[in-house]
Amino acid sequence: MNPTYFELAAATTALSAVGAFAGGLIIAGALVWAVRLGIIKVRRGESRPPRPDEQPRLPEGGAVREIREMREPDEVPVAKDESERLMPYELRHAGGKRSEDQRTPRWAPGSSGSFGSGGPGRT
Repeated sequence: MNPTYFELAAATTALSAVGAFAGGLIIAGALVWAVRLGIIKVRRGESRPPRPDEQPRLPEGGAVREIREMREPDEVPVAKDESERLMPYELRHAGGKRSEDQRTPRWAPGSSGSFGSGGPGRT
């Protein structure tokens, strides 16, 4: 075999590798450009961020706190006639009412510590 064929094959392989690398750079650059263009288009469609004077403020009385209260079930009203049925607008809005006794339940002596603790539970 002629050594010039080996040199020619090596040269075309190197040229192909450089061409593939350059093509990859061009494709990667086009993808980055397309994503950047898409981000700019989306931002143009969005409303502007609020100015500092438009930011939400705390109420005059300070931060709103959680209210903890004991609730008890509210009885469902009974229809006047047993054949008559109650309509949704005849029911009360809330499912329960504020309990008169607001003490939180405490552990009863002899009750188990938690579910599955192995104790006999309440006896």
